[in-house]
Parts: sequence; structure tokens; C-alpha cells
Amino acid sequence: MNQQQMMQGQQSQQQPMGMQGQNQQAIMPEPPAVITTKDQLYLSDMLSWNLLAMKKAHFFAQQCQDQEIKMTIEKAGRMHQQHYEKILSHLKTTNQQASIPMQ
Repeated sequence: MNQQQMMQGQQSQQQPMGMQGQNQQAIMPEPPAVITTKDQLYLSDMLSWNLLAMKKAHFFAQQCQDQEIKMTIEKAGRMHQQHYEKILSHLKTTNQQASIPMQ
């Protein structure tokens, strides 16, 4: 076995199974125009998770007496609210694009 074959063998051992010989996918700059059923279910889950986290943060912040901790929990709640609103804005954009009649 030559040195080049040994190097390739070592590189393939370092990569997780299924990733050997594959390039990593690029991050999509914007959501696709078409949403599959699977995508829709996942988006619905993400909305639910963020809404629940937002509600829990609000509840626990109201129970908290330490102002520093209360502010940190409220900050986390606002972050989840921003995520929720961002997902909704992407969905609204996609729905508007889908409803535009093709000529």
C-alpha cells in the first residue's frame, strides 16, 4: 500500500458513515417555494415548540423573585417569540407566492 492510499484510508475513517465521498450540502439562503407535507409537519412542530417555550418562559419569569434571573428568562422567551414570528413570516411569504396565478 502506498502513502497516498494510506492517507485516503485515514481520511475515510475520520468521516462518519454515509458521509464518505459526499460533499456537505450548502445552507439554503431562503425557504423553497414549495413545501412538502413532511416539511409542513416539521414547521408545525417548530411553531408548537417555540410557542410552548415562550409560554413556559413567561410563566417562570412571573414566578421568579430574582430580577437578574427573571430578565434572563424573559430574554429567552423573547428569543422563542422571534423564532416563532420568523417561521410564520416565511410561511406567509411562501403562501403568497403559491397563490400568485401563473400567466
